Amino acid sequence: MFSSIAPLARLNPFYAPHFQLVQDGVRKRAEPAEAPATRRSLAAASAAEEYSCEYGSLKFYALCGVGGVLSCGLTHTAVVPLDLVKCRMQVDPQKYKSIFNGFSVTIKEDGVRGLAKGWAPTFIGYSMQGLCKFGFYEVFKILYGNMLGEENAYLWRTSLYLAASASAEFFADIALAPMEAAKVRIQTQPGYANTLRQAVPKMFGEEGIWAFYKGVAPLWMRQIPYTMMKFACFERTVEALYKYVVPKPRSECTKGEQLVVTFVAGYIAGVFCAIVSHPADSVVSVLNKEKGSSASQVLMRLGFKGVWKGLFARIIMIGTLTALQWFIYDSVKVYFRLPRPPPPEMPESLKKKLGLTQ
Repeated sequence: MFSSIAPLARLNPFYAPHFQLVQDGVRKRAEPAEAPATRRSLAAASAAEEYSCEYGSLKFYALCGVGGVLSCGLTHTAVVPLDLVKCRMQVDPQKYKSIFNGFSVTIKEDGVRGLAKGWAPTFIGYSMQGLCKFGFYEVFKILYGNMLGEENAYLWRTSLYLAASASAEFFADIALAPMEAAKVRIQTQPGYANTLRQAVPKMFGEEGIWAFYKGVAPLWMRQIPYTMMKFACFERTVEALYKYVVPKPRSECTKGEQLVVTFVAGYIAGVFCAIVSHPADSVVSVLNKEKGSSASQVLMRLGFKGVWKGLFARIIMIGTLTALQWFIYDSVKVYFRLPRPPPPEMPESLKKKLGLTQ
């Protein structure tokens, strides 16, 4: 029984580096030595592959930003109908009692076209967010990795992913906040505005520039934990899939097979993302609808039960969304022939220190 439980325990993406080193060390002693040429570090890429730019170059960061624009902008726009119903359930649970009831009421009142309300601010806002989120994540991951050094970057790679993603999302939410505020007004206040061109001047006339940024703090509350989970869980899930599930090394997988692993890891990460960020998402939806309310006031009024309204819809939306985002982002990297480092392996210098080499 214990032999079956141990591998499952090691799949936890947040287990301690010391425990991991012990487990890896035992396993690697039992395995035959691999040729040094097959070993790859966190920032290394196979010299046999031809890339369009160097890992960590300005062109690399710029194209990663393009991948972020496409992955976030397209996917969030595609699920606008589900997002609209989810937001309405959060701000008016008496009227929109469930996800299916929400669709029914919306179509009855506004027609099928009503499900597309808010698509313009969604596309613009999340494209800007994706640019900063994925672009800056690559920047901070390399920056913090270099600061830690090769050995510590490997030992504390989960913390590295968490810190890099949190730093990136801080700036991404500043870019997202104005369009998110306009989107929520359009979707949740009947008669307020039907288009972005109508909403922006009306919001500015009522509350000034504050109307677009009063939700940035709740956005940080929602998006930073979400993004930390999204990137750290994804990175460690990919590592676990190649180690325990995929029957052959990543280097022997085709690009298509690698993208399938990316999609599966993205969906698993997305489910956890939805749960972690949902309470703050409920606060943001209500806060952007109401004038003069603060995040703490909204939180107290909603209560514990209220902040979890619409969770099922959000799990479906965010799980699918996150999987598609990672799939598109990785596909863009493949298309532009960008370096795609494999899951990290223990540096040779650390193996020598631990006596794992012969």
